[in-house]
Amino acid sequence: MRDGFGREITYLRLSVTDRCNLRCRYCMPEEGVSLQDHEEMLTQEEMLAAVEAAASLGITKLRITGGEPLVKKNILSICRQCAQVEGIREVCITTNGLLLPQLAEPLRDAGVSRVNISLDTLDGEKYRRITRVGELPQALAGIEAALKAGFEKVKLNVVLIGGFNDDEIPALAELTRRWPVDVRFIELMPMTEGFPQSAFIPCTAVLERLPELEPVSGRGGTARLYRLPGGMGNVGLISPVSDHFCASCDRLRLTADGKVKPCLHAETELSLKGLSREEMVQQLRAAILAKPRCHEPLSHAQPSRAGRDMNQIGG
Repeated sequence: MRDGFGREITYLRLSVTDRCNLRCRYCMPEEGVSLQDHEEMLTQEEMLAAVEAAASLGITKLRITGGEPLVKKNILSICRQCAQVEGIREVCITTNGLLLPQLAEPLRDAGVSRVNISLDTLDGEKYRRITRVGELPQALAGIEAALKAGFEKVKLNVVLIGGFNDDEIPALAELTRRWPVDVRFIELMPMTEGFPQSAFIPCTAVLERLPELEPVSGRGGTARLYRLPGGMGNVGLISPVSDHFCASCDRLRLTADGKVKPCLHAETELSLKGLSREEMVQQLRAAILAKPRCHEPLSHAQPSRAGRDMNQIGG
């Protein structure tokens, strides 16, 4: 289905939980999430019905997100059932990787074809600082497990933060020579308090630090692709702040409590909770038609109007 501006909407990001085993500073409060009643959250049956409804409107790609999706006790069942929905061609998952040593192979067997893993630093002390509770060796073990499991693609997501990890750009990009992975640098979006204006730096900083990067033809979704000489994977630049990609946006987001967000950075939400499958189809259709041409400009002075932390929306 196309939205009101002619964009074909083929991608749904489904958050299965707003809970997480980390407390990343750009994603959620230090104390964690305010616990909602179980009755407020989508059941597995409702998630499956929503995916079926979305597929009937032309959604072909599904990304499972959180919070941290792997803390969801029934995550394997959710992935397996979603992968079997008619029309869904690809099921991917975004994770912090800490539970992948136990779950990578079962996820692959359940029909997950691609995995994105968050990795903002290669320094153990800085990893603990940005995640508040995490240990870097666990994340690295998760990457190794994902590679061993044989996913079609493994991507490492790096949130680019001035004064924190911009000095690690070469080392992080070098991982594409160490492993057959894509490393994607993502601009820090102004969605949470606690970061100074200097933390928001454009992805062009990567090109400045790595002049040897060679452009790769085409795009990797929202990423502009480059490659280091001798690299096994790509270096991707994702610039939602300095050079947004609204004109080609092909996605909807569904939160763990059943709210469809036509645009990440807008307040508009349409609820699917408690609806029949056919009612979900109509609500999803309305969400597609409610997609704006573009979100408002983002900056430290003009933050996102998303209305929620990222863990409540789906990373």
